[in-house]
Amino acid sequence: MTRHVDVDTLRTWLEAQRPLTVVDVRPAAAHAEWAIPGSLHVDAAEALRTGQPGPLADVVLPADRPVVTVCNAGNSSEIAAGALTRRGFDVWSLTGGMRAWTLAWNVADVPLAAGAARVIQVRRTGKGCLSYLIGSHGEAAVIDPSIDAGVYVDLARAAGWRIRHVIDTHVHADHLSRARALAAVSGATLWLPEQERVHFAFTALTDGAVVAVGGAALTARRTPGHTDESTTLVLDGAAAFTGDTLFADSVGRPDLKADAEGTRRRARRLHASLRALAALPGDTIILPGHASSPIAFDGHPIAARLADVTSWLDGWLRSEDAFVDRVVAQLPEPPANYARIVALNEGDRDPISAPGLDPLELEAGANRCALSAH
Repeated sequence: MTRHVDVDTLRTWLEAQRPLTVVDVRPAAAHAEWAIPGSLHVDAAEALRTGQPGPLADVVLPADRPVVTVCNAGNSSEIAAGALTRRGFDVWSLTGGMRAWTLAWNVADVPLAAGAARVIQVRRTGKGCLSYLIGSHGEAAVIDPSIDAGVYVDLARAAGWRIRHVIDTHVHADHLSRARALAAVSGATLWLPEQERVHFAFTALTDGAVVAVGGAALTARRTPGHTDESTTLVLDGAAAFTGDTLFADSVGRPDLKADAEGTRRRARRLHASLRALAALPGDTIILPGHASSPIAFDGHPIAARLADVTSWLDGWLRSEDAFVDRVVAQLPEPPANYARIVALNEGDRDPISAPGLDPLELEAGANRCALSAH
């Protein structure tokens, strides 16, 4: 009989660096789009559909550790687990497959050269979303929460902090914001950039506003382009939480929920915002809102010094017209799920509690809010 492992258990095993082999049996294109970090790809999907082991019949695997089989939804992985069990391996099938894995997460501390705050990067490895828990003198703020509210509450409690502020840098298009849910359970102030898009109460984060977190301060800098309301938060001059405006190796796409004319207008605003960010001190740590590939359970934050970012960004920013043309030329098709996610994030009720909603189904797939820098 097939044994099953759920996402939380597998996440814990990987976080503890437990020796195991994750075997992904999906088609090559699906594995290339998004996968569990360190997984071994064996394209057995076609054979498994007919109940045959295919390449699993003779694939070479370490014999001294458990095997976890993974597919899209947890069905083919059961057949794969049976095939490998018959070969004598200790096998588990991941319940819910990669669809369930989209909620998996891990953390990394962000080392900062100065300042009164500690920063924990909370990484939704199954989706590429990056959120942040900033703590100082018993208080904390959370930026761009994208996983269950209880995770942030538990992490803050373990660090001796109480969450006082929850902030979204913009209205998200790739995931359902957990900001309202987290503010509700923690009693924190809910902040969003000043705008008229959303249909619920929030405290407006205006350009230049300062949010005090214990002995630290987050200063808002309006950085429109990805969206008109996009805002960067600068922590005591040491780090910048850039949302989907600037990544370590790419920039935010300006076309979501915009026509062709609006896209070019936003691209010009993005150019100005990036120039403003590039003027920050070179030692500023850029902490983006997303990663473009699966995030390993390695404790190493997804971050970059601004000086390293500007080594490629400066070339993009020399000409506004060339920047706009380059950005527009690189735009991929908008993700199929973005319009529904945006509508829920703008709506008058917490998107997680929408009736009949399956977040796993809606949020499935890789993050596509960034453009390649190369």
